[in-house]
Amino acid sequence: MTYIATLDLNNADAATAATLNAVKAKIGIIPNLFATLAKSPTALNSLLGMNETIANGALSASEREIIALATSQANSCHYCVSAHTLLGKNAGLNAQQMLSARAGNGSETRAGAIAGFTKALVEQRGHVDPATLDQFKSAGLSEADLLEIIVNVVATTLTNYTNNVARTDIDFPVVPLQLAA
Repeated sequence: MTYIATLDLNNADAATAATLNAVKAKIGIIPNLFATLAKSPTALNSLLGMNETIANGALSASEREIIALATSQANSCHYCVSAHTLLGKNAGLNAQQMLSARAGNGSETRAGAIAGFTKALVEQRGHVDPATLDQFKSAGLSEADLLEIIVNVVATTLTNYTNNVARTDIDFPVVPLQLAA
């Protein structure tokens, strides 16, 4: 059952309605996540601002989806795992690559390092030991990459926590949260 209901566009103030309509114009729908965050324009605008900045970073769309999938799995966010499975497909990831990312792995060195660092970062709450960090750097991740991954994890964690608290209705094709053993 939903704990924080979505904001009905008809009940939104003018600024929030304009923001939600801009989301709809850009992606074709207003996902329930954004309609939930709209209950707090500060929360909605914070996420949109971060996403805009992140999209202009050095990481590719598929790399950002690897981060989102690994973060969402580690935070047990069913909504975001489902959403980012569709977004990952749209970014060029195949089903196996997405499952690997969710598990903190990857078939390619860089993708595996990104997923592994993301998983370690979330599970260890930022306290990744230097030997592990050195392994990620030796796999080709620069210091700038590590910092950009952190920013992506922060944005995804915001959505994960929002959906986990709100119990947002999933409005994407639902995928199982549990990874196969």
